[in-house]
Amino acid sequence: MRVLFVTIPWRTHFQFCVPMAWALRTAGHEVHVASGPDLTDVIVQSGLTAVSVGSEEHFLEKAHQAQTEASEATGGGIHHPIDLGENREELFPLSYLKSLCATSTEVAKAVNDSMIDDLVAYCRWWKPDLVVWEWLSHAGAVAAAAVGAAHARMPIGIEVEARMRRHFLKLLAQQEPADREDPMAEWLGAWGEKHGFEFREELVTGQFTIDQVPDSMRLKANVPQVSVRHVPYNGRAVAPDWIRPEPPAPRVLATFGMSMWDMSSSQPVSSYQMVSIEQLQDWLDSMADLEMELVMTLPGRIQEKLKHVPQNTRLVDFVPLHLVIPSCAAVIHHGGLPAFCSSLAHGVPQLMVSRMAPDASVRGARLEKAQAGGWIPPERMTGKRIRNHLAKLLQDPSYRAGAERLRQEVLAQPSPNEVVPELERLTEELRSR
Repeated sequence: MRVLFVTIPWRTHFQFCVPMAWALRTAGHEVHVASGPDLTDVIVQSGLTAVSVGSEEHFLEKAHQAQTEASEATGGGIHHPIDLGENREELFPLSYLKSLCATSTEVAKAVNDSMIDDLVAYCRWWKPDLVVWEWLSHAGAVAAAAVGAAHARMPIGIEVEARMRRHFLKLLAQQEPADREDPMAEWLGAWGEKHGFEFREELVTGQFTIDQVPDSMRLKANVPQVSVRHVPYNGRAVAPDWIRPEPPAPRVLATFGMSMWDMSSSQPVSSYQMVSIEQLQDWLDSMADLEMELVMTLPGRIQEKLKHVPQNTRLVDFVPLHLVIPSCAAVIHHGGLPAFCSSLAHGVPQLMVSRMAPDASVRGARLEKAQAGGWIPPERMTGKRIRNHLAKLLQDPSYRAGAERLRQEVLAQPSPNEVVPELERLTEELRSR
């Protein structure tokens, strides 16, 4: 069969899809990957066929502008980063959920609209049987519906967005018909009208999902879920010389992601991933007395802003996570899925700080419950707290045991190769042509 992966031009979101794409390819299926022009080289470097769709506009800047304008238009109640981890419905009145839906719809428009017509045209020519779209790429769902292909959503994390939408639809159904405004449905419905189909909720959720988080961390869903083991993939990699010798002290990786920095050159150098230079310096100073080898990934422009670097710290621009994490005693990260899932896959305790993902508080709480790591929310994030949490991870063997239990759970999930027959079955069942 023909399978089209669709992703916004964001490197880490694409890399999360690569093992599944290659599993389908090695099973004999044709696989193409559609994204914005910014991602073409990255796709080609993975060995997959790239399809360039949409404009060359900087998608991250468009998304940020759309979110800011939408938040202001709805009263300024929605701020980045958005925390969707809360599950007490009484804390989410309909007015808040309407603002949240309006804001998320404007962001979705900003990152999808320029791709949709190109994508539909390509699908009408290539005729895919299955479209797999990462969670922000609703353009994939629109194109699949336009040509009668089956389509699957690939969440990048725990499905808190789907749960929040269920809260919204439940409250919306209790309103008078005139008050049931649903910006997401209106936006996708307008694209459907243009391309010959009506809105249906699967355009938001996918007909099914391909989910890489462990079963114990997953939320219930209204669509079938295909569980698949996360296979770490970080793109082209060269093993650095310093990684091979046994470290003189326990190695700790502190990584805060590179993709957003790489793609947003206009981001001020007073901060990095929503962490100020002063906070980074405080973290380093607070951890300077710990007996460890701290490897911290920071862009060069950020490194230059630091006043000093402790002797136990090595600063690097980039390091392939799948090469370094197996040698680590602990990992500190900002909630990004590559570091989170790679740490799970290798049984390494982890400390989540900051909040760059809407599900960070849910993942953090479940990580603590499994005693496989810790979570410090932004409002409590200080160098002293990070040092104390990290010291516990390094000194208390129960955290390594908890991380190993999660690793065994990950290993029990079927590999990407093993779920291909299930994807074939669902495609045959769900496609309409």
